[in-house]
Amino acid sequence: MTARPANAHQARLLKLLRDQGPNSRAQLGDQIDLSRSKLAVEVDRLLETGLVVADGLAASRGGRRSHNIRLAPGLRFLGVDIGATSVDVAVTNAELEILGHLNHPLDVRDGPVAVFEQVLSMAEKLRNSGLAEGFDGAGIGVPGPVRFPEGVPVAPPIMPGWDGFPVREALSQELGCPVMVDNDVNLMAMGEMHAGVARSVGDFLCVKIGTGIGCGIVVGGAVHRGVTGSAGDIGHIQAVPDGRPCACGNRGCLEAHFSGAALARDAVEAARQGLSAELASRLETHGTLTAVDVAAAAAAGDATSLELIREGGTRTGQVIAGLVSFFNPGLVVIGGGVTGLGHTLLAAIRTQVYRQSLPLATGNLPIVLGELGPTAGVIGAARLISDHLFSPA
Repeated sequence: MTARPANAHQARLLKLLRDQGPNSRAQLGDQIDLSRSKLAVEVDRLLETGLVVADGLAASRGGRRSHNIRLAPGLRFLGVDIGATSVDVAVTNAELEILGHLNHPLDVRDGPVAVFEQVLSMAEKLRNSGLAEGFDGAGIGVPGPVRFPEGVPVAPPIMPGWDGFPVREALSQELGCPVMVDNDVNLMAMGEMHAGVARSVGDFLCVKIGTGIGCGIVVGGAVHRGVTGSAGDIGHIQAVPDGRPCACGNRGCLEAHFSGAALARDAVEAARQGLSAELASRLETHGTLTAVDVAAAAAAGDATSLELIREGGTRTGQVIAGLVSFFNPGLVVIGGGVTGLGHTLLAAIRTQVYRQSLPLATGNLPIVLGELGPTAGVIGAARLISDHLFSPA
């Protein structure tokens, strides 16, 4: 993809076609503030660039029928969602429909060189499967703070060796296409906004509970990143005064008391103290415990596991309640690996938020699990790069 929209009107048309699929000129005209003649000029210019193509006759609205317009069917975006313990890589078309998706375990602590060797291998496998001759752009999510304009991680607590690594520049050279980089939870929020539970909501919070905890903040349909890109780092809000030490260097952070890593640690401790025969059995079998084990034990009725989940949900709900009182969102989405804990976790979060925040903020506030699971991040990554490419150069 070498062409870019020449102006804001063309950019708006491209994004409408991405988000809504093929449309007639008349339908596009209903949604964009242009005269009929000006709209025709801009559509014709986009057709000349090859970014859009004619796509059959539109339904009649009286008079001569026009052609539908759609984004070029050969456009391909690569979405990469790097987590603490695994990576998802997907190829999408221009409408951000997933054409192929791979998942692979990895340890982000192995550093960027090892991680990106795996990412590039997965991207090559998808390309060789016939899904793409090449990539027109790539979006990358990483589980830590990102200085967004440069695409560089900054002092990420769970990512040793990544501080200052030029992710965007390095991958752009390897892939031969433009690359954009963002925090993984921002991409989850963008994915849920594009194709998930937040499709019709302009202002919402997306809380990701995985190995760490973060929050995507969407305002007026756009991610709010703050001045430097660190907005939404709620895992390091103090939840317990003088509490446990956190990887960030402070004490009592929410992430230190409830996240995938914290839950696994608490489960191991409970098993070794003889508080749960179910967890002790799983620990003996596997040699370690994860949030998945806690979820399975809770589903089997293990009281200790249920209490760990409720306690963590209550602490998370306390922090979210403060965010709700401050931001007054229209929706709170809970996602990430720990959402395998399901409705026990969700109920604890809801109870705390509804109890602690004012009725005006919570009277019509849904707090729900995300719909897209592990695909939210890769769809969000594809949307990130398409937002960039579908904007005037």
